[in-house]
Amino acid sequence: MGKSLKEIASAINGKIIGDENIIITGVCGIKEAQQGDITFLAHPKYKSFLQKSHASAIITSKDIKFPSKAIVQTENPSLAFTKVISMFMPQRLKHPAGIHEKAVIGKDVKLGENVSVGACSVIEDGTSIAKEVVVYTNCYLGRDVKIGKNSLIYPNVTIMEGSIIGKNVVIHSGSVIGSDGFGYVEVEGTHHKIPQTGIVVIEDGVEIGANVTIDRARFGKTLIGKGTKIDNLVQIAHNVKIGPNSIIVAQAGISGSTTIGKHTILAGQAGLVGHIDLGDNVIVGAQSGVTKSFPSDTVVLGSPAKPSSEQRKIFACISKLPELFNTLKRIKKKVLKDDGKSKHNKK
Repeated sequence: MGKSLKEIASAINGKIIGDENIIITGVCGIKEAQQGDITFLAHPKYKSFLQKSHASAIITSKDIKFPSKAIVQTENPSLAFTKVISMFMPQRLKHPAGIHEKAVIGKDVKLGENVSVGACSVIEDGTSIAKEVVVYTNCYLGRDVKIGKNSLIYPNVTIMEGSIIGKNVVIHSGSVIGSDGFGYVEVEGTHHKIPQTGIVVIEDGVEIGANVTIDRARFGKTLIGKGTKIDNLVQIAHNVKIGPNSIIVAQAGISGSTTIGKHTILAGQAGLVGHIDLGDNVIVGAQSGVTKSFPSDTVVLGSPAKPSSEQRKIFACISKLPELFNTLKRIKKKVLKDDGKSKHNKK
């Protein structure tokens, strides 16, 4: 059953430009949308897609106008579109309910109201799980783990002893929280393991992608700040501290005892050495190798990473190397030719 554009705009606090009585029957991406669909456009640089889209209406920011389409202007088109999706496509995923008979529950385990534990999951002694938490099948929760209310643990997740997971946390399949940090001391050519006695603390509202590894601290805690979002295949080493609302993209790696400020973004395959500090609002470009600390509000690129303004000049020079090489060859050839003429004239 469809909804009028007026209903949708009211739900997302948007302003309609065009026919408010259009009936919307579905949601879709701007390239794939057809008649009856609503889509969104978050950034003006993609405005060219508006002309090609078959969507009946488009959610946009307040600085975009397009007279041939019905538009709903909002403060945050991406967030507004997320709300619209939920209006047309309610949560289809049905999480497990109750404690499965094949789940293994240890001694002195505290389970809050409406906790669900899937088949073959193991919860060790002394663990505390708050209300409305869902633990899918085949998970392992070690001794004295704490999980806050309304968190969601997908299949095959391992949370090692002492780890603390906040409220509304999502951990996707295959992730390991609290494995030992990578610490060894070499004595006479042999590597001896350094005990890792700390814990991992995941604050409220964090989402952790699939196959992420977050190591326990050697001492103290490895900390993932409130609201931070971590993509798949990320490695976070011991004693790392990540500030609130940061974004860590796939295949990034953070070495031990590095501190990252709030609202920081590490793009895909970025690598950070240990014992450095990144300030707030730092952006690290894809495949950058960060070897030193950077202050707040800095954008860095390249390997070794440098401020973007400096690194772009270096990239520009590198792109001109073939031309410069050919120029040097011509100069060399001319010099040798002139030198040969000079020697001939002397004779």
